[in-house]
Amino acid sequence: MNYYGIDWLAMLLTVLAIYLLGNKARYGFVLMTLGNVCWVTMGVLTDSMAMILANLIFLTMNVRGWFKWAPEAAS
Repeated sequence: MNYYGIDWLAMLLTVLAIYLLGNKARYGFVLMTLGNVCWVTMGVLTDSMAMILANLIFLTMNVRGWFKWAPEAAS
């Protein structure tokens, strides 16, 4: 089956996101969210409800992480 490179893009985005988050770079959450969208697409293409559900949950957690890591407002 042809996945149109979405599988490779998902893997690349996920690895780069983990690297950035390991370096405490908030932008990693953006890449991970994009990776989650790719993984959800892969779940649709492979008819894997587990992959879809897991990555929707991870996507939600990444959005939460983005806001939790927001710079504190100066007092």
